[in-house]
Amino acid sequence: MRYLVLSALCILFLAAVVFTQAPQADPPSKYDADLAKKTGADDYGMKSYVFCILKTGPKDAEIKDKKQREEIFAGHMANMNRLAKEGKLALAGPFGKNDRAYRGIFIFSVATVEEAQKLVDTDPVIKSGMMIAEMTPWYGSAATMLINDLHEKVAKKQF
Repeated sequence: MRYLVLSALCILFLAAVVFTQAPQADPPSKYDADLAKKTGADDYGMKSYVFCILKTGPKDAEIKDKKQREEIFAGHMANMNRLAKEGKLALAGPFGKNDRAYRGIFIFSVATVEEAQKLVDTDPVIKSGMMIAEMTPWYGSAATMLINDLHEKVAKKQF
């Protein structure tokens, strides 16, 4: 009987301790409303983009003149820099050598493939036929919009 009473008291004591503890507060949120607005984030911190794969085009092999190729690629780089400064190009970069004719990617901060197509059409590598573009809608982190600002802080040289 004595053990039964002691056991009951222990259970009551433990129950009192568990139920009288103050509820744990949620950890402080890292959410930054200004940053979310700046990047165009939705409630999940995401936004719509257009993902573009640049592939070797039908005229790439025809353009053999080194100076002409250099000029086209200089224009390609200038176009990418312009679009990035305008906030239309969130990310760009080349692929390594591969067997799929993939040359690079663009991630455009626009709502539709049609808008992205207009931007791609301004690129000298597309105009020349050295590359073609395949595009699809993409839903990704709005923080992708911060890459260009961060890149400037880590790049010692410009193209």
